[in-house]
Amino acid sequence: MNAKTKRPLFVLTVLVALIMTVFFISLNSGVVQITPLDVLKTFAGLGTEKDQLVLFDFRLPRMIIALLIGAGLAVSGAILQGVAQNDLADPGILGINAGAGFAVVLYIFFFQDSLTGLGTISIFIMPFFALLGAAVAAFLIYTIAWKSGITPVRLILVGIGVNAGFAAALILFQLKMDPRDFMQATVWISGSISGSNWTFVLATLPWILVFIPLAIYKARFLNILNLGDQLATGLGVHVEKERRIMLIVAVALAGACVSVGGGIAFLGLVAPHLARRIVGPKHQILIPTSALMGALLLLIADMISRTILTPTELPVGLVVSALGAPYFIYLLMKTN
Repeated sequence: MNAKTKRPLFVLTVLVALIMTVFFISLNSGVVQITPLDVLKTFAGLGTEKDQLVLFDFRLPRMIIALLIGAGLAVSGAILQGVAQNDLADPGILGINAGAGFAVVLYIFFFQDSLTGLGTISIFIMPFFALLGAAVAAFLIYTIAWKSGITPVRLILVGIGVNAGFAAALILFQLKMDPRDFMQATVWISGSISGSNWTFVLATLPWILVFIPLAIYKARFLNILNLGDQLATGLGVHVEKERRIMLIVAVALAGACVSVGGGIAFLGLVAPHLARRIVGPKHQILIPTSALMGALLLLIADMISRTILTPTELPVGLVVSALGAPYFIYLLMKTN
């Protein structure tokens, strides 16, 4: 095994170890404090009913959702940055998250009447509506930005405009909601995984298990696309076909994550950048590293959101934005 192979494996191993460490620490954190020993007793079936309720019904599903959403949004961002050849591409900045969120709010407004008491079937349906909304947003961005090809700056500017349009439409429907639902929708849109249960985990897991491996399988095409359309065509790659496939994967991941966690911004921007600095631009290793990095970052953000203002809880999306916004400004300053 050569040095080039050892470094990515070492990085992945370290990230997995960090995730496991933060996961265990997070199990002990929150309004209800549970000691590490009591956590181990509860997993062994020797804990109290209260500890079992807190761990298995509240914390574990929420933390697993954080891992799934973090991985999904990070991979979506890595794909978009590769396809757009733009370091500032991100499902939140480009408006894909806003399109997905708008579709979910429409579904709830017309078919559920309330954000509370969503049934099992509704939880499994919402990712499909989110996928539809994200696909519409991606189609609008791609169509409007196309002008004898797509330039990175034009793509970002169009994405910001589409994002603003969907955000305005979201506000219009929120104003028609019951005041209680309006507040819940506001928190959810800002990015929140509070109240997640095992049904949400089961609804999100298939999307992650299908599309992240597909992204890794197709990663070699992202490397070729980064060489430029002409050279990629000369190498026998169907450029537009592969670009559309990768966009579909990115949109599906973003839509599924938004349907559960709302509009968590900047995660899809920061995680791939950190991963690229560590392992380089080769997408076969960049994508799995981004997935682990995103999972780790959102797990840490969730732990902070539950503990920093105890007993008050911050939406996890605000914590991610507070951490990611300075990095975004830094990238803007570094980008020509």
